[in-house]
Amino acid sequence: MKKLKYNSLIVSCQALSNEPLHGAKIMAKMAKAAKIGGASGIRANSPDDIKAIKQEVDLPIIGLWKKELPDYEVYITPTYQDVKDVLAAGADYVAIDCTNRDRPESLNYIFNKIRDEFPNKGIIADISSTNDLKTLQDLRPDYLSTTLSGYTKNTQDRKRPDIKLVKELNEITNIPLLAEGNYKNGKQAKKALKAGAYAVVIGAAITRPQIITENIINEMEKDLS
Repeated sequence: MKKLKYNSLIVSCQALSNEPLHGAKIMAKMAKAAKIGGASGIRANSPDDIKAIKQEVDLPIIGLWKKELPDYEVYITPTYQDVKDVLAAGADYVAIDCTNRDRPESLNYIFNKIRDEFPNKGIIADISSTNDLKTLQDLRPDYLSTTLSGYTKNTQDRKRPDIKLVKELNEITNIPLLAEGNYKNGKQAKKALKAGAYAVVIGAAITRPQIITENIINEMEKDLS
């Protein structure tokens, strides 16, 4: 398992099936570009993307698999089979939706299976609030990530990016924190590091050109009329 670098930037290279850049080969090139720019790690969605990215870069990879299940709100690597597929594809870490919501399998079951079958791989708990931490202190993931702040019913009103959550978590746990979710620039990333984040993950602001373009146009059109 490759270590994540302290005070660094991890770039999330993801494109869903309805996006123009969807495809493992494209995401691999995106990861290579991120490495050239100085990224210290990559976050990637699906075994196919992970395999392709591993052929392009030698950075630590945080793998996940987004799957929408009909009866559950959790969607980031929701079952152990999804975890197994992600880790077997070569990810160094697996990111799991660890929010306090109904799930098809218990976190205790998933974490124990990972440690039995993939003892050299790491676990990243994607959470939305300090409340999610209650079940995780004993499970001891390798990192917590604030990925889901703003994306659950109880956190929709939180400011984005949720730097305040980084501060709150830093005060109550010694599990290393990854600041993720709606970070758009270096200034925000630096604030998160000063608030106690181990590293910062940025995705759309770097790797989704349709969103980058839209944000620029929105800024251009402000107060023009």
